[in-house]
Amino acid sequence: MRRFCSYGPLDTELHYYVPRDALVAEALERLVGDDPRKGGHYITVWAPRQTGKTWVMQQVVERLQRRGGFEVAYLTMQAARNVSSAAEVLAVLVSRLRDWFGRDFPPVKEWAGLQELFGPAHFSQPLVLILDEFDALSGEYVAAFANEFRDMYIRRASERERESGAKSCLLHGLALVGVRAVLGVESESGSPFNVQQSLRVPNLTQEEVEELYRQYQDESGQRIAPEVVEQVYTVTRGQPGLVSWFGELLTERYNPGPDAVIGRREWELVWHKARFVEPNNTVLNMVSKARRPEYREFLVHLFGREDVGFTFHNPVHNYLYMHGVIVPETVRLGNGELAEVSRFSSPFVQSCLYDALSLDLVGERLPLLPLEPLDDLADVFAEDGLRLGPLLERYKWYLKRLEERGLSPWRGQPRRRSDLHLTEAVGHFHLHFWLQEAVGARCVVSPEFPTGNGKVDLYLRCGEREGIIEVKSFVDVYRAREARKQAARYARQVGLDRVTLALFAPVQDEQVLAELSGVEEVEGVEVTVVAIGWG
Repeated sequence: MRRFCSYGPLDTELHYYVPRDALVAEALERLVGDDPRKGGHYITVWAPRQTGKTWVMQQVVERLQRRGGFEVAYLTMQAARNVSSAAEVLAVLVSRLRDWFGRDFPPVKEWAGLQELFGPAHFSQPLVLILDEFDALSGEYVAAFANEFRDMYIRRASERERESGAKSCLLHGLALVGVRAVLGVESESGSPFNVQQSLRVPNLTQEEVEELYRQYQDESGQRIAPEVVEQVYTVTRGQPGLVSWFGELLTERYNPGPDAVIGRREWELVWHKARFVEPNNTVLNMVSKARRPEYREFLVHLFGREDVGFTFHNPVHNYLYMHGVIVPETVRLGNGELAEVSRFSSPFVQSCLYDALSLDLVGERLPLLPLEPLDDLADVFAEDGLRLGPLLERYKWYLKRLEERGLSPWRGQPRRRSDLHLTEAVGHFHLHFWLQEAVGARCVVSPEFPTGNGKVDLYLRCGEREGIIEVKSFVDVYRAREARKQAARYARQVGLDRVTLALFAPVQDEQVLAELSGVEEVEGVEVTVVAIGWG
């Protein structure tokens, strides 16, 4: 029986897979060209880690070999990661060609020698070359390769126009496969490989995820509840490596037994384990990048706002996008204009980043008791349900006690470069941690990310009682009022008749904070707003 595979290229005889025929056909068509007599295209193939780039291009190679009429080479440049000279990089390429074709090629010591290497002296048919792990090369060598390939492409066009019949280079089609360096975004001068077409490998669709899990059920005879498969797609957004990794956890590591249905209970266990104890290289790689100072500031800011813009021209944005941390989303603003905003790539990635950044920003324990020693929270755990407004008032009092002792939780925290104000989400992280310390013995306190953007809800379940604290940052009065309406709609959506809004405002004036706070009924829902001054 086959298995789920989340690392490395797929083997269709050993692993469940979806064919992705349209994507393979598109890559094949570009490499062969609209008119093969006039040459194929030079393309870049890019996507974040573990999205199936290698497998897609291996399928392209198989189809080209069956088609005939071309010599085809699929080489990896991973071995050139730590080389220190152009001659060594070129030696890796030549060595890989020798291994692939099983014939000799002359050494190439200078970049200009690539033209002859791919010439008629060494190839009898047009060559389609795929270079995987191209990002393993340093930016200097990426640019040098790209310059030479660009020159070959232009010379090929020139020779075709002269109709001389003689070809100095038989490199018919080329694919450079990587994460981001292939697009030239590492270079201050842009990409020298400006003759290329870009092919992005997308995530799996919901139908493809369902097909993957259907294959397991058909072969194993074990049923997986449809809601579990839907949850896998929802939390991963179809990221291929994560989809298969959750498949491994559900069907192997935490499988309740071949005769049992993999249902909601098994999913809840796997979701918990995946976030806290099961290592996943793709996620660990994302977290390590998110913790770098040059990216952490942006991501902390994104947790606090829903309107953080996105532009590919921003180095931070495109770096995080191409490494699978964020994605752009087109929205229509209140004024009618279209805008691109940043979103986390999936709820699972967002949850893992939230946990990691919480530890970095807040630490593992509070310097003072979260509550006064004799406070029994009687007005919070009221007979008619949870009253979270009074609980937030305790948080405000805790902040004052810290200030009196000179222990500001905001000291040393990330600040916006534009005005040196604190990045809003620092308060969100701190509030979550305080809630866990204050009521964690009586309640489950968990962050929820219902829209995949900067919206953070803190969900409290205390026995049969439930409550939601929506965390917002004050921008202006108009948006603060809109936040109340949004909170009321969300509470109604999840079946609650009350919701509490924690509104972090960069002011310390108690009168202003009091005017921003209050209780009102909005669309049949009791909305309590507690404005929290900080910064």
